[in-house]
Amino acid sequence: MHTRARALARALALALCVALAGCAAQSSQPATAWYTGQDGVPPRTDRIYVCHSFGCARKTPVQLTGRDLRRLGDILRAGRASPQAERAAIARAVAWMETRVAATVGSAGDRPGFDMRGAGEPGQMDCIDEATNTTSLLLLAEARGLLRHHRAGAPVARGFLVDGRYPHATAVVLETSGDAYAVDSWPTPNGAAPVIQPLSAWFAARPRL
Repeated sequence: MHTRARALARALALALCVALAGCAAQSSQPATAWYTGQDGVPPRTDRIYVCHSFGCARKTPVQLTGRDLRRLGDILRAGRASPQAERAAIARAVAWMETRVAATVGSAGDRPGFDMRGAGEPGQMDCIDEATNTTSLLLLAEARGLLRHHRAGAPVARGFLVDGRYPHATAVVLETSGDAYAVDSWPTPNGAAPVIQPLSAWFAARPRL
């Protein structure tokens, strides 16, 4: 219980810090700047470090095989016809990657949304874990030349508790036109497609505490 309480306190503190830094995160910071503040590990061209257990408390390396990388390439290349098609392909890639790493990190049963009971559980992820993992996938895909219409952006956050919204972070993709989109896998269960929407709409949403 003591370990669970510490993990819960850390997750809440991290979430609040991210929320307070949300406006700054909308700047032109590179996506890799996120990892310094969240104690995460940036991906390599064939390896990602999956954050889990809330607030990136655990970081499990997952080595991607040649077969994995070909599968990721097939998913993303299917969306090259247009930015909209590529965002749909990104959603499929995120869902595929969550399924791919689940056995290694024990996250197959990761529950969606606001569930602080999962703080400290190895198989559970909060929004900071989810935003970090999705950003890692986007950076890996970008480095391998698998994105035509987008690049990875720095994650952002909304909610300050006092405004009736809980602190919440999301990964971001930036279209070559300059438009920004939230890629939010936190509201959905493991292996399901993330919610992708214009970042302005994501910021305007007012889910209640």
